[in-house]
Amino acid sequence: MNLSRRTFIQGATLVPLKAVRGTAASGAVKVGLIGCGVRGTYDASILVKDSRARLVAICDIFDERIEKAKAEIPAPDAKVFKNYRELLASDVEAVTIATPVFLHPEHFEDAVKAGKHVYIEKPAGLDVAGCKRVIQVADGADRRLNIAFGFQQRYGPVYLKAKQMLDSGSIGKVRAVHAQFIKGAISGNEPVPAPPKTEEEKIRQWQLWRATFGDMIVETDCHNIDAMNWFMGAHPTKAYGTGGRTIEKRGDNMDHLNVTFDYPGNVQASFIGSLLAPRFYRTNNERYVGAAGVIETAREYWSHNTGKGPVTEKSARDITADALEEFLRRITEGEPENTGARSAESTMTAVMGRMAIDLRRQVTWDEMMKSRSEWNT
Repeated sequence: MNLSRRTFIQGATLVPLKAVRGTAASGAVKVGLIGCGVRGTYDASILVKDSRARLVAICDIFDERIEKAKAEIPAPDAKVFKNYRELLASDVEAVTIATPVFLHPEHFEDAVKAGKHVYIEKPAGLDVAGCKRVIQVADGADRRLNIAFGFQQRYGPVYLKAKQMLDSGSIGKVRAVHAQFIKGAISGNEPVPAPPKTEEEKIRQWQLWRATFGDMIVETDCHNIDAMNWFMGAHPTKAYGTGGRTIEKRGDNMDHLNVTFDYPGNVQASFIGSLLAPRFYRTNNERYVGAAGVIETAREYWSHNTGKGPVTEKSARDITADALEEFLRRITEGEPENTGARSAESTMTAVMGRMAIDLRRQVTWDEMMKSRSEWNT
């Protein structure tokens, strides 16, 4: 399914890249929201609580989502756009992008070319081509732009402390990694819509189809995969995997999977992803097993055990707030970062896992990088 650009751009033009405005001296950062779905509205509701930011514009192609966002975000003076390129042509200094996955590379490129600071939700794209596009755009971006993707683990204090302990050598050399994201997300009895026939239907059903969603390992499980790459200091060299559909009847995404990634240093990382648990159950964590101890990480806590019993520290808040706080800090203090390449690398790690599942055999990093077909096979 390929959604035409017409729906989103409708003939609008981008402003040329120009000098990035300094915001530390000019007051609150003027932020625009592109994509008023659940995630975008949540991100914006966090940003507006920070005195360093002012939400001045919101954009979505659906009126009901705009109205819902306006009701939930305390930004009554925010200008409304139906065309994201018109928002980019306005005087916003930064944008939060929370649009369907398959549009991330295009929207990212347009925002960077417009000279905006960018916080865009993960993943970088849904295939190798999209990720390579993100890397190319990020590499060519103005170095004064702050560019961040929604891999919040990188900013959560619980993860930062765990990474510091791992790097200190307190658990010795990592021998194995185990990670899981298991939750009750579907009942199997959801109404099954007919395949989309119009562009509006494609957008409304984007989470049901691989061609717009990328499947669960790319769209959802990329959080765990990014954390593993970060802690291991590398991307894996190969992957093996299995997966399928047990109860999901809609679309063509999997509802469970198991993938083993081989990292440098003869370290294997096993990952389990599942939507099959009962609604009340959820577990989402990573464990690093070393010669002298074990470190466990999660969005809500981190723990370590070096032989004297486990020690656990809970997260003070949702780490999304930490990520957005750091995004604003870097803009206002003039300390930009550019996470485009590493975010695309983590996304492509997930794509390699998806390829291994689809092909039912080992897939190497080099094979994945050279793949050209729609689903990288």
